[in-house]
Amino acid sequence: MEDYEFEFHILEARKPYSGRQGVPHVLISGAGPGGLMLAILLEKADISYEILERSKELARPLGSVMSLSGNILPVFEQLGLYDELLNFAKPINALHFLDSSLKKIGEIMGTDSEEKDLIGYNRLVFARPDLYDLLLAKVPAHKISMNKKVVAMIQNDQGVAVRCQDKSIYVADILVGADGAHSGVRQTLYRRLQDTNILPECDSRTMSKGYLCLVGVTKPLDPSRYPELRHQYSDAALMVADNSPYSWSTFVISGDRVCWNVIIQLTAKQSEDEQFRGSQWDPESNETMIKQVAHFRTPYGSMGDLFAVTPREAISRVLLEDILYQTWHHERTVLIGDACHKLLPSTGQGCVNAMQDAVVLANCLYEMKSMAFEDIEEALHDFREQRFIHAKTQYDATQWSAKLMYGHTIIERVLRQVVFNLMPRSMLKSRISKDSAYRPQVSFLPQTPNRGTIPPLPQKPSAKYAAHLATVLIEKQ
Repeated sequence: MEDYEFEFHILEARKPYSGRQGVPHVLISGAGPGGLMLAILLEKADISYEILERSKELARPLGSVMSLSGNILPVFEQLGLYDELLNFAKPINALHFLDSSLKKIGEIMGTDSEEKDLIGYNRLVFARPDLYDLLLAKVPAHKISMNKKVVAMIQNDQGVAVRCQDKSIYVADILVGADGAHSGVRQTLYRRLQDTNILPECDSRTMSKGYLCLVGVTKPLDPSRYPELRHQYSDAALMVADNSPYSWSTFVISGDRVCWNVIIQLTAKQSEDEQFRGSQWDPESNETMIKQVAHFRTPYGSMGDLFAVTPREAISRVLLEDILYQTWHHERTVLIGDACHKLLPSTGQGCVNAMQDAVVLANCLYEMKSMAFEDIEEALHDFREQRFIHAKTQYDATQWSAKLMYGHTIIERVLRQVVFNLMPRSMLKSRISKDSAYRPQVSFLPQTPNRGTIPPLPQKPSAKYAAHLATVLIEKQ
């Protein structure tokens, strides 16, 4: 479809989507954790929205371990979702590092629950599909349209229009690209910015592909054989091979199940070769890697034993990609989550950062002064200003942690020994304190009180919500 046809849809077919003057209509491309969290928040803010999901049906994602930290858990309390989260999540207070013979190398955090003391929450681990189900249940089904992969977009001072792969067209005031690392919204936006010579050169590079990962979740195991399954805290271990580029981990989650993964560090040549392949492979490709690592030892038998109790259709093989883009928004379009910052999973902050994006963006949209084009641009600029430095901090942290957890070069092996055997525990505790201080909350909902010894960093207050509370107070008097 030519640009002038898009122009027609924007200028001639525009309508008050929410049915209320001065209320924006938001298109969210992508129904992942970031997109669903944004939808839940817009629902609370009474802002009109619709989710465009590229999948043909709402299928649960493949199982892999995920974690949420105190950097986002206060928001779950604000939304009344924290207790529901605890129904399927297990707290974790230590990740044990072992060598290939299961001899202990060291640990991150400790048995005294330092993170909970500092921030007021335990880090929680669970299977990815469980969080998906929780968030999806809070979004009205009629606000999600399936088989809607965004392939083209145009925007001007009147609105933004997208065309999906099925030829359907949607028009809105604001477009949010929450559609993952290979975001169609980002790709079409960046093409237009490149055509007009305003895309920074650094945003034209490809994502780094340094690691390859095989992940899965077992069926329920026998707790009489593995008593650790019923412990209060998740039993978590990461094994590092001595003379090969492999690391593998196990996390106990609810339902007597174990989330596992196997990670191989790619050489520069392997990484270059993977640039020309997709991020997922067919089951036959998985079997090759399964056979290669079946003899690896874990606290729950060999990896082969875990493969035997994991449904083959629930095993996925993915590249661990990472990149931090500079361009997060332009005119009426904004990117969140993996679409603008793809983090390595070494610190468990990828999902957290996507939802923090959703929180801060919802705050900025709620605070918009008007529907004027300039005010929309200002809101999206404000979102990036508030979030970029914190996303960069986490991006840098994942780079460092990946070297510590998955690295096999001589320098990375030395780093592991220094961290676990020479670095004072006070320095590790200081790092946790620094990382835990950033805990943005929803500005237009009652605030969750601080429960730890480390106060949160101050955030931008909502003048609009303060005025709303003052009006409510006056009306009650």
